[in-house]
Amino acid sequence: MQKILIIIGIVILALGLLYPYLKKIGLGQLPGDIIYKSDNSTFFFPIVTCIIISVVLTVIFNLFK
Repeated sequence: MQKILIIIGIVILALGLLYPYLKKIGLGQLPGDIIYKSDNSTFFFPIVTCIIISVVLTVIFNLFK
C-alpha cells in the first residue's frame, strides 16, 4: 500500500512539473469542458479532460494489476 501511495505522489509531482507542456497540447481545453464567464468571475470544470484521464489511469492500473 505504501508503494502505491508513493507512486501516486510521484505521478502527481511529475504532472505538476509538466503542467506547462501539457497545457500546450490542449489538455484542459477540450470540447465539452464547461467554462462559464461572467463580469468578474470565471467557472471552469474540465469534465471531458477528467473522463479521459480517468480512462487512461484505469487502463494503466489494470495493466499492472
